[in-house]
Amino acid sequence: MAEQKQTFSLALTEKLETVNEALPKDFNKVRFVQNAIALVNENTNLQKYSQQQIMSGLLKGAYLGLDFYSKEAYLIPYGNQLNYQTSYLGAKKLAKKYSIRPIKEIDAKIVREDDYFEEKVIGGKSSFEFKPKPFNKGKVVGAFAYVIYEDGGIVVDTMNIDELETTRKHSKASNSMAWKDFTTEMYRKTVLRRLCKYIELDFENVSQVDEFMDDVVDTPKEEVPDVFTECEVVEDVVE
Repeated sequence: MAEQKQTFSLALTEKLETVNEALPKDFNKVRFVQNAIALVNENTNLQKYSQQQIMSGLLKGAYLGLDFYSKEAYLIPYGNQLNYQTSYLGAKKLAKKYSIRPIKEIDAKIVREDDYFEEKVIGGKSSFEFKPKPFNKGKVVGAFAYVIYEDGGIVVDTMNIDELETTRKHSKASNSMAWKDFTTEMYRKTVLRRLCKYIELDFENVSQVDEFMDDVVDTPKEEVPDVFTECEVVEDVVE
């Protein structure tokens, strides 16, 4: 087993060296390899797949500078396939890091029955108010994402449960473990990634753009708003 770990570590290190130009400038190869080995060692489901399949998925995250062990990206077993997926945390990290317009805060939240959520116009500017009911485990009725820029600008996007489920049905991995076991996180990621389509991002190279766009949620064209409004936010957050 120790020999297998060493062989995998060496193979992954060598592979990262061959794609060095496609990696982020601040990418830490040593830490990435260490975390990748820890991830595989702790996940018996991953050990069922070939070294080539595992490395292929790991490289997708490496191009974007995401850490699998910190749950910024996932390798999701699905039959005889091992699918790569950027997590909700990873999507937030990428938006903040590569947005041309500096971001102060970006987030997405679930709205449940008995939560208070309202969109309105105050002084000619759109706004929304969100007051979640404490410890609410009620039925999910929708989700929203917002970005607050350092210059004070705010953009918000909302999706009701029907839109979220329609997007899920159009997803290549609609029946994956991620959707089945982490449904609310996938809802948050769905609305956040749709919002990201309207954030101007400046990646370091083409490989990063390709991997990011390949993982963007496939939202049906008729469900993508033509205009996103900058707005003010009134929010009471209860964790």
